[in-house]
Amino acid sequence: MVEPWQRPSQQGLQRVVWSVSGLLTAVSDSLAARFASVTVSGEISGFTRAGSGHCYFSLKDADGQQATLRCAMFRRAASMLDFSPGDGALVELRGKLALYEPRGELQFIVEAMRRAGAGALYEQFLRLKAKLEGEGLFDAQRKRPLPAFPRRLGVITSTAGAALHDVLTALARRAPHVEVFVYPSLVQGEQAPAALVQALQTANARAEVDALLLVRGGGSLEDLWAFNDERVVRAVAGSALPVICGVGHETDVTLSDLAADLRAPTPTAAAELAAPSRASQLELLDVLERGLQRRVYGVLDTMAQRLDRAGMRLARPSETLARERRRLALLGQSLGQVLPRRQLLQQQRLGNLAQRGARAVPAALRTQQHRLDALAARLAALDPRSVLSRGYAWLDDGRGRALSSIDQLQTHAEVTAVLADGQARMQVLSKLPTIVGGTNSTPPQRK
Repeated sequence: MVEPWQRPSQQGLQRVVWSVSGLLTAVSDSLAARFASVTVSGEISGFTRAGSGHCYFSLKDADGQQATLRCAMFRRAASMLDFSPGDGALVELRGKLALYEPRGELQFIVEAMRRAGAGALYEQFLRLKAKLEGEGLFDAQRKRPLPAFPRRLGVITSTAGAALHDVLTALARRAPHVEVFVYPSLVQGEQAPAALVQALQTANARAEVDALLLVRGGGSLEDLWAFNDERVVRAVAGSALPVICGVGHETDVTLSDLAADLRAPTPTAAAELAAPSRASQLELLDVLERGLQRRVYGVLDTMAQRLDRAGMRLARPSETLARERRRLALLGQSLGQVLPRRQLLQQQRLGNLAQRGARAVPAALRTQQHRLDALAARLAALDPRSVLSRGYAWLDDGRGRALSSIDQLQTHAEVTAVLADGQARMQVLSKLPTIVGGTNSTPPQRK
């Protein structure tokens, strides 16, 4: 510790003059004595974890006050955490106030951290996310495919940020043939949401690009809040052009990321996803060209072989004629053997048919004769004259109408009785109906 030194003034009075390190050391000692162990609550902002395991972030009041306290949590304390801190988380910290002498900055050395609930900004993020998700703005069915080989790409970002440089560098390296249109916009602050919406509307109205890249470098939840603004999210979802959103680092997720057609972890990744590598596409074209050449050469070889065979046949027509003569001779020989054999088979078949016909005709005649005899017998049995020969008579009214009931007879009427050997004219004296189960007492009289 550098002790303060004293020197007399021109008036002879003594005054204390501190060196910078001495003053800072004194202040640090005072802080250590006065704030050796304190507990403070607030909302995490700008959280980072170094490769050494130390964590650095800022703590601010959850009610939106501007006060900010820089915090450092060394690896040993960070290893005892039972959760993963992040921007917007509301936490309680236990530790001590200290002065970082190399820069003269006040900081809070965190010895323990526990969750105290979600921060106000993070709660607002979750509420808006649930609302827009319920409206379907984040549905996978709304995502559109990106153009496979874009010729023009639009970039919406700040011209003063590193994100534009990263995108242009990546596109120049991967796809130098792609033309880039920049639509400048604020990406942080109160005016940023309106500027982003205006840039999206301008790009869609001009319709001069195949896809849009909405990019920004990393930052805290507050720094990226413009991309969580409801107006910006709805503009991204309603864009007629496909949108690739690359905001922040890999761990940063905004609502614009969820509404975009494709989310990229970084601005550089957005450029890589938007345009395929020219070198890889040229390599693919080389592979396709070699494959096409192999196919073409294969077809040409096959056609050349067919042409050679045709040429060989045309070069010796005498061999072709001799081969055809031999073929015709073989066919004639086969025909000479086949015709006699077929003729013999047909003669045998005709003989068999004649024998079968000679046997079948008499049998068929006998069968038909028997059938005719049976029909004649049945016809004779139905002949009325055969019935009359057995003592029956057929009565009619003299005009050829048969009488089959006494109801058709009139007393004293004349009827004709047809017998087996002639006819008789008769007169009806009376009508006596037949009584079932008995006989009439008076026999019928005939004249």
